[in-house]
Amino acid sequence: MGKTAVTENGKTCQKWSEQSPHTHGYTSDSQYGLETVAEAANYCRNPTNAHPVAWCYTTDPAVRFEDCAISVCSQ
Repeated sequence: MGKTAVTENGKTCQKWSEQSPHTHGYTSDSQYGLETVAEAANYCRNPTNAHPVAWCYTTDPAVRFEDCAISVCSQ
């Protein structure tokens, strides 16, 4: 969760509801837990928890995706 929408290298994240400039299969609301694809907007996420950190597709056609620099909250 959270509203970080930029990668660790400063690239703007692509909206999860869009397929350009990068196509992807993360289109189902069920992949985003308590929010919908629309609510996920262009925020850094880890839809399947298969990646070690939150990430996003970028709006840069030359860079498909990058990790996001998000601090882990203490429990």
